[in-house]
Amino acid sequence: MGDLIMADFDFVVVGSGMSGGWVAKELCERGFKVAVVERGRDLVPEEDYTDFLNPWEMEHLNWKSSQDREDYPIQSEVYAFHSYTKQFWVKDGEHPYETAPGTRYKWRRGHHVGGRSIMWARQSYRMSEIDFQANAKDGYGVDWPVRYDDLKEWYDYAETFAGISGNDDGIEVLPSGGTFQPPHEMTHLEKEWKKVIEAKWPTRKMIIGRAANLTQPTEEQLSLGRGQCQARDHCFRGCSFGAYFSSKHATLPAAERTGNMTLIADMAIHEVIYDADTNRATGVRGVNTKTMEATEITARAVFLNASTIPTAMILLNSKSESMPNGLANSSGHVGHNLIGHVGGAWARGTHTGFQDSHHFGRRPNGIYIPRYRNHTETGEGYLRGFGFQGGATRMTWGGRANEAGIGADMKDRIRTPGPWRMWLGAFGETMPRFENKVTLHSSKTDKWGLPIPVMDCRYTDNEVNAVSQAAEDAKEMMEAMGAVDVISSAGSITKDTLGAPGNGIHEMGTCRMGQDPATSVLNKWNQSHDVPNLFVSDGSFMTSAACQNPSLTYMAFSARAANHAADLMESGAI
Repeated sequence: MGDLIMADFDFVVVGSGMSGGWVAKELCERGFKVAVVERGRDLVPEEDYTDFLNPWEMEHLNWKSSQDREDYPIQSEVYAFHSYTKQFWVKDGEHPYETAPGTRYKWRRGHHVGGRSIMWARQSYRMSEIDFQANAKDGYGVDWPVRYDDLKEWYDYAETFAGISGNDDGIEVLPSGGTFQPPHEMTHLEKEWKKVIEAKWPTRKMIIGRAANLTQPTEEQLSLGRGQCQARDHCFRGCSFGAYFSSKHATLPAAERTGNMTLIADMAIHEVIYDADTNRATGVRGVNTKTMEATEITARAVFLNASTIPTAMILLNSKSESMPNGLANSSGHVGHNLIGHVGGAWARGTHTGFQDSHHFGRRPNGIYIPRYRNHTETGEGYLRGFGFQGGATRMTWGGRANEAGIGADMKDRIRTPGPWRMWLGAFGETMPRFENKVTLHSSKTDKWGLPIPVMDCRYTDNEVNAVSQAAEDAKEMMEAMGAVDVISSAGSITKDTLGAPGNGIHEMGTCRMGQDPATSVLNKWNQSHDVPNLFVSDGSFMTSAACQNPSLTYMAFSARAANHAADLMESGAI
C-alpha cells in the first residue's frame, strides 16, 4: 500500500497532454470527478514562456552550449531546442532508456502539464477512409475496427474547439468538414509553385497547411483566455496569447472551470491497480517525483494518456498473478507494433525571381502536399505513401547576419531582402510490425523506481524505397518551379541515412485497437478488451500511422472515447 491515498474520483487520467486534456475536458463537462495526473511540474507561462524575450536576453545569445549538448544529447537535436526552450525538454541523463543492438531510436520528451502540446508543430490533418482501410487491403497489421464515418463528427468537434485554420480543399485523401478558421495566406512564390505543380502533375495538390493557430477566435475560445495568432512564429517558446492549441490553454482550462477536475502534478505513475476478483482497474500507483512519497489514487475507471511509450511501460509493469505479462495484455501485443513516421527525404533551393514581392510577418505555417503515391499515382517497390511539408519565403536580414562585412555597406546589404528560399520535406508512413517494440529492462530502473524502456525498432525496405521516391519527387518539384542551387537527399537514401526511428516525434501503436482480442489491446472505443473500465486514447491506440501528423486524430478519438466511457458509467456498465 502507498503512504498516501487519494480517493473519491470517478476517473483518473494519467497524462495531461494532447489526448489527456481532451479526456479530462469531456469527462468533467459530463459531471464526473476527475483526477488528472502529470509526472512533470505545472508550467507558469509568465515564468516558463519566452516568446517575448530577445536572443540577447538569453545566455549564449540563445545558441546551444556545449553543456546543453552534454545534458540534453538527444533532446538538443530537435529544431525547437534552444536556451529559451530547454525548460520544456527532459534531461536525457535523468530519464534514460536503452536501444536493442542494431537500433537507433530517438525519444523526444517533455515532462510538464501540457506535455508535448506545448512544443508541437500544430499541423492538423484528418485520416481518411483510405487510411482506415489500408491494413485490411494490403495485409499489414490488423484491420482498424473503425472507419472514417465513425470519426467524422468527432473530427468536426475537435477542429471547432481547438481552432484549426485552413481550407476545404476537396481532397479525398485529406478530408475536411467545413469547420476551419480562415487560413494563413500563401506567399506569392508558393501560389505560383502551386500552379506549376498542379499543371505538371494533375494528380498532386499543394495547399496551405492546416494549423492549430487561431486566426479568428470564437467566443468559446476567447472565454478560455485564448487570443488570435500574431504571426510571430515563436510558437515553440510557448504562446502567451494562447493562440495555438495546447491542453494548457484549451482543454484543461475547460475542464477546470467545471469545478470537477483535480490536477496532480509531479506524480510518476508506475502501475494500474487491478482487482482480479472484479476484473476492474481500481486506480493507479506511483511516486511523487519531488518527495519520493508513494501514492495511490483510486477511481472507478482509468484512462491512460501518458503517451505511447510510457503507457505501454505502465501496463507492462502492472503485473499480477492473474496477469503475469502485464495488465490488459492477454494478446501479448502491449508494447509491440511500435510505429511512427519516417523522414530523410528533403530538397532545398533558391529562386531568383519575384524580386518585386515580399511577405509580411512570420507565418507559423507552411504548405502541404498530401499523399499521392499509391493513391493517384503508383509507387514502385513500396506500399502506402508520404506527404510533404514545406514553403517558400524570402530571405531577410536574419538569414544574412553571419555574412562577412562591416559598416554602412554591410548594413545596406542586409537591409535589402535576399532571394527566395524554397524547401520540401516528407513524412512517410511506417508499416506496423510486431517485431518493432518497447520492453522493460530486466534490472535497470530510473530514479523513481520504474524499469527503463528498451526500444527495438527497425526500418524495412518499404520505408527505404518510399523515402527514396519522396526525395526524388521533392527534387523534381523544386526544379519544376525553376529553383537553382537545388540540393536534396535524392540518391543517398539507405536504412542508415533515414531519420532515426522516433525522430518524427510521432510514436504510436503499442496498445493498438482492433476487432480481435487475440491480436489487439483495445476495442473500437479505446476500451481494453481485457479490463472493461480501462481506456487508452494516446497515440498507443493507433493501428496504423498513415503519413499525416497524428495529433488531430488523437483529439477526435479521445473525445469519442471519453464520451463513450461517460455513457458506460452513467448506465452502470463500468
